[in-house]
Amino acid sequence: MITADFHTHTSFSTDSDASPESMIETAIARGIKTYCITDHMDYLFPIKEEPFTFDPEDYFAKLNALKKAYRGQIDLRIGVELGLRDEPDIRDEVKRLCDRLTTDYPFDFVIGSTHVIDHFDPYHRDKWKGRTPDEIVQMYFESILYSVRNYDCFHVYGHLDYILRYVPAGAELDMSRYDDIIDTILKELIARGKGIEINASWLIKGGPSANPSRSILKRYRELGGNILTIGSDAHIPERIGGRFGEIEAELQELGYREYSVFKKGKESRRKL
Repeated sequence: MITADFHTHTSFSTDSDASPESMIETAIARGIKTYCITDHMDYLFPIKEEPFTFDPEDYFAKLNALKKAYRGQIDLRIGVELGLRDEPDIRDEVKRLCDRLTTDYPFDFVIGSTHVIDHFDPYHRDKWKGRTPDEIVQMYFESILYSVRNYDCFHVYGHLDYILRYVPAGAELDMSRYDDIIDTILKELIARGKGIEINASWLIKGGPSANPSRSILKRYRELGGNILTIGSDAHIPERIGGRFGEIEAELQELGYREYSVFKKGKESRRKL
């Protein structure tokens, strides 16, 4: 049974209004035993009105106080979701900032994610104009591959095929054309001792699957990958732990018997 949610957001993230207390109390009510808050830190985000950064001093002060307040009710862990970038003009600066943050602050857990490619957020579908969906999906996976090879500040890579959430309606993609680059990404992660997450958000919102897809989860296990965290990516309390029963069943069908949690940067396993 999955009793740990290792990807959630609060009002420290630009795209959430939920108080940490409301998220924690909902997690307790839903039987989550270990709960990790992983608010967004996307340095140099291309939309100035959406900074996607927070003050780490305030963050740790608040969450450490809540760890004490809810001790005995839930095991609260402090994480962060870092937006990793590959654009040549900013990637060195983003890497420096990410390295400094994760060196200076004792995060239990760090997710590396790709939210921006070529200085735009694929969430904004108007930015897809002038490029084919295949071109953008290829750019996205190339950006992940760069980040996996050049950043060492994260424990798992988040929602590996996240880009599929935003492909324009009606577009037809042949996902087999990305098999080679996805294989290379997975092999690089495994070789570097990094893991992946299974992110329930798309499924919770009515999408066809979690991220990554079943085929990527299957391939990761075939290649010997065994570091796998599970997160709802909840930005509101109602989504905490959402669809975890279905995710557990799918993972068991694929041959997974354990999932990962992190504390003070160290991984441990729990039975599904």
